Amino acid sequence: MANSSVFFDVRSGQIASVVTYLEMRNAPVGIERQAIPGLQLRRVTDPELGWYRAIYRLVGSNWLRFSRLQLDDEKLRSVISDPKVLIFALAHDGQDKGLLELDCRALPDVEIAFLGVAEDLIGKGAGKFLLDYAVSTAWSYRPQRVTLQTCTLDHPRALSFYLSRGFTAYRRAVEISTDPRLMGTLPIDTAPHCPIVY
Repeated sequence: MANSSVFFDVRSGQIASVVTYLEMRNAPVGIERQAIPGLQLRRVTDPELGWYRAIYRLVGSNWLRFSRLQLDDEKLRSVISDPKVLIFALAHDGQDKGLLELDCRALPDVEIAFLGVAEDLIGKGAGKFLLDYAVSTAWSYRPQRVTLQTCTLDHPRALSFYLSRGFTAYRRAVEISTDPRLMGTLPIDTAPHCPIVY
């Protein structure tokens, strides 16, 4: 196969990432969720907008996750209060430190629309605990497949983590968007490992 490169312009004020779309087409056998001391998971029905935005920022801002932060109150409420969108909070020692969102609006697919834990829980089994719960809950709806996305702005081990848990990549795309730090959606000093293109 010949070597070839395709370049896309990234203008001042933009960020670019490679998005990987993943799927799981067969329910895993025998998921055993190990209890982790101090962790409690609960379903949050009709979440309060301020709470949702705060936990979304806590677990996602360092990876420049911002899409939900750009929604006005009405649009955000229409998503997270939909009975087919399941929201779960992961608490550690009584403080909310993780967020899981399952989107069942497009059955026969179930999407793990959002999954993340606070930085102080990374590497301690909380992400695995949350993903295993997400997968088993998603398959309880008997979908044809369970999907999720990650990108190169995410944690460096995110993609390998999902692949190791039984997901396979079926599509990749380059996403170019306005940098949320320059729009005021996230503080300018967020995610210092991702340079701002001025």
